[in-house]
Amino acid sequence: MKRLRVGVLYGGRSGEHEVSLASAASVFAHLDRTRYEPVPIRIEKDGRWALADKPPAVMVAGEVIEQARIEASRPLREGREVHFVARPSDETILSIDRLQNRDAEVPAAVVTGLSLDVIFPMLHGPYGEDGTMQGLLELANIPYVGAGVLASAVGMDKAVMKVLFAARGLPVCPYRLVLRHEWDAAPDEIAADLEKALHYPMFVKPANLGSSVGISKAKDAAGLREAMALAGAFDRKIVIEAAVGNAREIECAVLGNDTPEASVPGEVIPSREFYDYESKYLDEGSKSVIPADLPKKTADQVRKLSIEAFKAVDGAGMSRVDFLLSRDTGKLYLNEVNTIPGFTTISMYPKLWAASGVEYPVLLDRLIALALARHADKQRLRTSLT
Repeated sequence: MKRLRVGVLYGGRSGEHEVSLASAASVFAHLDRTRYEPVPIRIEKDGRWALADKPPAVMVAGEVIEQARIEASRPLREGREVHFVARPSDETILSIDRLQNRDAEVPAAVVTGLSLDVIFPMLHGPYGEDGTMQGLLELANIPYVGAGVLASAVGMDKAVMKVLFAARGLPVCPYRLVLRHEWDAAPDEIAADLEKALHYPMFVKPANLGSSVGISKAKDAAGLREAMALAGAFDRKIVIEAAVGNAREIECAVLGNDTPEASVPGEVIPSREFYDYESKYLDEGSKSVIPADLPKKTADQVRKLSIEAFKAVDGAGMSRVDFLLSRDTGKLYLNEVNTIPGFTTISMYPKLWAASGVEYPVLLDRLIALALARHADKQRLRTSLT
């Protein structure tokens, strides 16, 4: 049987660049080489694409982040330059080897085309998980793993996501959306409104980012101003949420296209006050409990709401759905959907499916099969009136 050539996209122009490298390393380590020929395609922080000389190998995000700090003064430029062909073509990417000839008036280059059967985006955050990359892949008419343009964009924008959840009758905690220019123009007035509507403590988040980057817990007026400044440094849209008292962080994994399935729920117990970037990737104290210690009724509700949330954003392939469960009231709040969840060695998505009987290599098989099936289904659509 011919092996499928799988282009794994990783890196990207995002604050989650290093996490993406660790996720991609795990994917490369677990792809069955008898079935797939993986092709490592790295996107640098400046947006340049390269056909990497070798795939990433470090599967622990904290180690990747530390390595990136060391190399910050000498950015890595590895592999051959490549360009994606943004139209249906037998040549998915063009690999460019530039010839060194200072005497030539026009620099010469050798261009080689490479065909890919399916793309596996392991890009977290903007310019990868937000629908921009998915739009490029749609233009090329190539199968790709995960959600489409709409679900990716909605899954990245926490403000729009909450509107869709509320329209579907799903439980979300009270929140407000503030644009950065609004805050800059009237911080005192907006702060007073937030204090009245949400009360302290409250969580302040960039609307379009993941991995808890730029998120703060504001406990007073001074903390709110610091949190708004931090979130505003990452996005022009800022989401402020009322804190759920004495909350547990529950997560559930969804897999499928039109008939999605939900995994067993799991619980994250952060090493810090909440599950921020450091407690996710740098501290060793955070831990996960899979399956979560929940009454059957609550576990069933988590799984049901996860599928409802997946459908609300028109998800495909995969998503991790996050909840907050109040210990005081027992009420469950839907927090967000992540359309390209982390795949690192400590990431919940693959661990939740492993606990549900789907091991990592099989999970990759199913995701690729779902991508091919979704693509084949789209090819049935008419593109002309005649």
